[in-house]
Amino acid sequence: MNELFNKVSHECSELITKSYSTSFSLGIKVFDQKYRRPIYDIYGFVRFADEIVDTYMGEHASYLLDKFRKDTFEAIEHKVSFNPVLQAFQIVVNEYKIDHHLIDAFLDSMEMDLHKENYDASSYKQYIYGSAEVVGLMCLHVFLGDNKTLYNELVTPACALGSAFQKVNFLRDIKSDYVDRGRIYFPGVDMTEFTEEDKKNIEADIKAEFDLAYTGIVKLPKGVRFGVMSAYKYYLSLFEKIQRNPASTILTSRVRIPNRRKFLLLTETALKSSLNML
Repeated sequence: MNELFNKVSHECSELITKSYSTSFSLGIKVFDQKYRRPIYDIYGFVRFADEIVDTYMGEHASYLLDKFRKDTFEAIEHKVSFNPVLQAFQIVVNEYKIDHHLIDAFLDSMEMDLHKENYDASSYKQYIYGSAEVVGLMCLHVFLGDNKTLYNELVTPACALGSAFQKVNFLRDIKSDYVDRGRIYFPGVDMTEFTEEDKKNIEADIKAEFDLAYTGIVKLPKGVRFGVMSAYKYYLSLFEKIQRNPASTILTSRVRIPNRRKFLLLTETALKSSLNML
């Protein structure tokens, strides 16, 4: 394809990332240059699929998601799409040989958002894998390139990181998910009687995943370790703030980390990275 068209496609994904996620963008910005473009391309794809199921929510959502899936795999197969987000994504999939089953699993979870409102233990695990863990594994393909030995070693910690991030999002967004969309992700939890015990059980699960994820982050290449650690620190800070709030509070308001605090976390992580303290 024309280099200008590819450049514009990559820039579209970068713009999407920066527009939708301040915290994620900060993490990418401190990656070595060679990693930034493919991670923007992955996030642009993920963000637009999520837009169909979470924001549009119209009567044609199922059709649009099916079409998005078909267009995605056609773009990957033919190595071209005139949807700039899919053009950028197919380039990174083909360049880094990202497993196609990861893409299918992600889109399967997006489809679950259209049809499921309550999750049991099995469907919860499936949803977390597809909506969060596989995105981390796509990024891991980019971070490690052809180093399959290290990739296989870091699969479990990478999945734990994606899972922890997603579960923190669930706690943060309980109000909008339950009240606005009628979704209950946590299995066995009655949202009409969300208790402190329910909250503490969920938090214990998340804390264990944060601990496991850290063991993998420190083994990442230096060019991405700082950026991933920045995201880790941000989500850990958000998680700790959620822990300090009672169940009744997170049911009625969205816990946030102010932008000033985000920059302080980034600065602190940068200092530790420069001193080899990560």
